[in-house]
Amino acid sequence: MNRRLMVIVLWLGVAFIPMSALAQTPAPAPAQAPAQAPAQAPPQTNVPTGTPEGVARMQNHNSTGFPTPQAIEGQPIETRPPELEGDHPIFPGETRAPFHATQPYNVETITDQLKFPWSLAFLPDGKMLITEKPGPLLIVDEHGTISQPLSGVPEVAYQGQVGLLDVALDPKFASNKRIFFTYSEAVMQPGSDVANSNIVVARGRLDEAGGALSDVVAIFRAKPSLPRVLAANQGGRIAIGRDGNLFVTIGDRSGSPPWDMAQRLDTDLGKIIHITPDGAPAKDNPFIGKAGALPEIWSIGHRSEEGLAIDPATGQLWEDENGPRGGDKLIKVEAGQNYGWPEYVHGIDYPGETIGKGVVEEEGTQQPVYYWDPVIAPSGLAFYQGKLFPQWKNSVFVGGLRAQLLDRLTLSGDQVVNEEPLLVEEHSRIRDVRIGPEGAVYVLTDTGKLFKLTPK
Repeated sequence: MNRRLMVIVLWLGVAFIPMSALAQTPAPAPAQAPAQAPAQAPPQTNVPTGTPEGVARMQNHNSTGFPTPQAIEGQPIETRPPELEGDHPIFPGETRAPFHATQPYNVETITDQLKFPWSLAFLPDGKMLITEKPGPLLIVDEHGTISQPLSGVPEVAYQGQVGLLDVALDPKFASNKRIFFTYSEAVMQPGSDVANSNIVVARGRLDEAGGALSDVVAIFRAKPSLPRVLAANQGGRIAIGRDGNLFVTIGDRSGSPPWDMAQRLDTDLGKIIHITPDGAPAKDNPFIGKAGALPEIWSIGHRSEEGLAIDPATGQLWEDENGPRGGDKLIKVEAGQNYGWPEYVHGIDYPGETIGKGVVEEEGTQQPVYYWDPVIAPSGLAFYQGKLFPQWKNSVFVGGLRAQLLDRLTLSGDQVVNEEPLLVEEHSRIRDVRIGPEGAVYVLTDTGKLFKLTPK
């Protein structure tokens, strides 16, 4: 295997498997969740990170080797030099916003018994649908009681970064009980015992009392399928617009050095797609009728889009995505726009080499609203419009995998005006963040925990 391809997965903490070995290795069996979660520990009291106690906690956050974020009021939390020599913002406020401490909060561990959770969605009764990458779809209540895995979920191709991924409720769920979800699917190749894979968008009807999904149908399959050895950067996040149509992220699945799939219109790789609940291209898509272009494409030039959300105040689509070594992005997504990967990048390739021309802007492409260099490895994305945390109004939350934090960014229009790292004392890779119906903040970690943040 190419050494540079191996470096990329070591950086992400995900091991690629040679195809020869993969053919002989069965996919892991779905994890079985317990019927009951253990008794809950009392909530932990947190404090604003700018206080002496908060600063002390952050200074002790060094067990994983990731540098401690700085917590000095009015100064950026990042003090390291950028990965890309000469990296610089294109406009003021594009990176390294000043730190601002806000209000104290409690952290309640609802459960620590999940197995590689990836996403959650709130049901009308306050319970949560939670996906686990190995395949189970679960229902978890506010006390941490975990259901048996729902029946009717398709078999997933679980490997590294992928498996069963996002889940979202139809806006008319109260009447139609319909949900949408994404997963990685094995695609057998003619004359071969080695499978490719792709991202699938599916829908089904939830029977909560019966613990089952019914009428499950795959409505969309990303094109093309690729060898399963290319398991990274696959996307899979869903956001549902006000009209009921779906936006879905499809990562570029690139190795090192990166290829140009994100810039090509004849592939879904490195794109955000926009489809109807039946999987057809949405009628307002920008490339419909363009020769050689897939009609489902909404925007191009993306890498590894791990977070996707609609701003509830405006209806605007936003996403966050992982760069290589440097260049994580927060993007305001507009129809038909090119977000630059890999034409420009605020970072470098995993082996340490310059990507392309080594430029941080390129004519005909759009800059992110905000970027991180070095990386935090952003994941889930959520806008806060709740009432429990008045100081968090107009904030956007970004999960940090490599940084092991929940990053709170305050937006003023389209500019990030301050940044506050939360949950650093938990030493956990943050996979997803959602705002509960009561205004609490819910956070999933790769270590199987579900946190609930409420005001102190």
